[in-house]
Amino acid sequence: MKITKALLLGVVLLFGLAALAQDAPKFEVTADYSYARYNASHAYTSSYSLNGGGGAVDFNFTKYLGIKMDLQGYGSNTQNFHAAAGSTICPLGCSANVQGNLFTYLFGPQIGIRSGKIRPFGHVLLGGAHSNVYGNIEKVTGAVFSKAPSGNSFALAFGGGVDIAINHSGTIAFRPAEIDYLYTRFNNSAASGQNNFQYKAGVVFNFGQ
Repeated sequence: MKITKALLLGVVLLFGLAALAQDAPKFEVTADYSYARYNASHAYTSSYSLNGGGGAVDFNFTKYLGIKMDLQGYGSNTQNFHAAAGSTICPLGCSANVQGNLFTYLFGPQIGIRSGKIRPFGHVLLGGAHSNVYGNIEKVTGAVFSKAPSGNSFALAFGGGVDIAINHSGTIAFRPAEIDYLYTRFNNSAASGQNNFQYKAGVVFNFGQ
């Protein structure tokens, strides 16, 4: 009798685990459009509106917890850089049209509800960023920085969004909004980092349900 009960319990557990595995995708692959408001922090620069895109891959340990890799790339519009005569970086004054891009590569945990029709989620991601804005200022204007600008930076993002399943099996979902605070810290004369805003929307493909 005890053996029979143990076998029944084992069968129930196996079916329960199988059902859990079917409820949540093991992998999620996202392709997205992304907008970033990049606040370059040098005294003579202003904010950039960056349009771009990229993607993300999530590996879900359970239907509530996973690990995420997010890659995004942005181009920019052209902005005018101007430093008056007598400034520390351009003693004779300088002016030019300068472009700058931004690329981010971030990794970290993600929590959320990864099954059902409505799937909210949140995450904290760490990694790096690359931008040529400060290097372009130096190259185009001949500006002399007290410390050579770096094109690479530490980056941190936290935020979240929501996915909406658009087919019966739930393997394809639409992501109407993912909103993140994006912090970068490029090695320039600014004392603090850059506080940026990031918005994404795209399509999510789910595998391994």
